[in-house]
Amino acid sequence: MTEYNIFSENLYTKWEIDEKFFIDKAREILKFYLAQDDISGRCCLLEYDYNILSFDFLYCDSSKTHEINKEYRNKDYPADIITFAIFADAEHSDRFIFDGEINLGEVIIALDKVMEEALKKNVSKEYELCFLISHGILHLLGFDHQTEEDYNYIIEKQNSALKAVGYDKV
Repeated sequence: MTEYNIFSENLYTKWEIDEKFFIDKAREILKFYLAQDDISGRCCLLEYDYNILSFDFLYCDSSKTHEINKEYRNKDYPADIITFAIFADAEHSDRFIFDGEINLGEVIIALDKVMEEALKKNVSKEYELCFLISHGILHLLGFDHQTEEDYNYIIEKQNSALKAVGYDKV
């Protein structure tokens, strides 16, 4: 049975999120994704033996994601989410597994952008955060959205995951 170690840190002082709640939702979403043949059969974990999956969430503000975007991605704008998918993005021969544990990487989410987007979409900020968490997890598993077809696939999977974990209500 796989163990899921998910860690989070909230640097954003204007929203004290329930980190345990969102870690639990992330764990449920990850389990849902890995139970889907079209995801598990195409993700970065295929062909690897592991018994622990780990990754981190960092919650911050958009000035921090702007800084990270400039420094690491050569993009001069604040992002709502940045994912460093260290396992998925590594060359196959450079992927590292230590004592059966795979560290998938880190998801960085700007909570001020989450609140802005929730207002625009007329959804709760908790729903919007869960939506982004599900998005980041797909990136950690090696999925990207460079084409409209890929983007639609990811959005469809996110919506399915949120429904499966009982968080499809805004």
